[in-house]
Amino acid sequence: MRNIALRLSYDGTNYHGWQVQKTDITVAETVEKALSVICEHPVKVVGCGRTDAGVHALRYCCNFKTDCRIPIERIPLAVNSRLPDDIAAVDAVQAPEDFNSILSCEKKEYIYKIHNSRIKDPFLTNRVCFYPSKLDAERMKRAARAFEGTHDFRAVRSVGTETKTTVRTIYWCELEQTGELITMRVCANGFLYNMVRAIMGTVVYAGLGKLEPESIPDLLKAGDRRLTGPTMPPQGLYMSRVWYDGAVGEMMMR
Repeated sequence: MRNIALRLSYDGTNYHGWQVQKTDITVAETVEKALSVICEHPVKVVGCGRTDAGVHALRYCCNFKTDCRIPIERIPLAVNSRLPDDIAAVDAVQAPEDFNSILSCEKKEYIYKIHNSRIKDPFLTNRVCFYPSKLDAERMKRAARAFEGTHDFRAVRSVGTETKTTVRTIYWCELEQTGELITMRVCANGFLYNMVRAIMGTVVYAGLGKLEPESIPDLLKAGDRRLTGPTMPPQGLYMSRVWYDGAVGEMMMR
């Protein structure tokens, strides 16, 4: 039985997130159906994270077990022949027997994109968060950097999946502006439910002058979700990078 790691990219607009649901169509369900056809047996995939409805992935990793003998280099082409246009299998590699896409993950990076303009761009619909109010990017940069380090992040999470601890380490939280596009990039050893979207909402509040960037460490210590910014819409959020050891890690960085 082979353990195959598969690198994906997808537009999450038409899906109710990654995780298989009872009634709604999801990315995992769609990928499993395609794999089950080409492998000629039922396939279950393990994903590297539970992206929410409407969230996208530039790089995403899942793994599955199979006894089919399709050459590894042909698996992406075979899967893509059965996938819709908004999901793509980019690469595949044979992983160690004990590899698990979520448990073996070392760190992840997300990006969040805001189109800060008075006029919406129809070509960016469902790809960015359209935000017409004027934002101060310099204040937002200071606010983003305030989230770096090891903290209890319960002040920037939504009620959802229970975890043993709400302490995480953010390795970088950086923001840049190019014209009307504002992009935040955040990398951590793990994320809480809606954590990136809540961080972005808090950074936006700083950009609006509703809170001071220097107050963010105290807001994290207080741990009160009501004191931080709103949870931003999912359309601007992308899983951008995932880190692993060995051959899977090399595949994800190609």
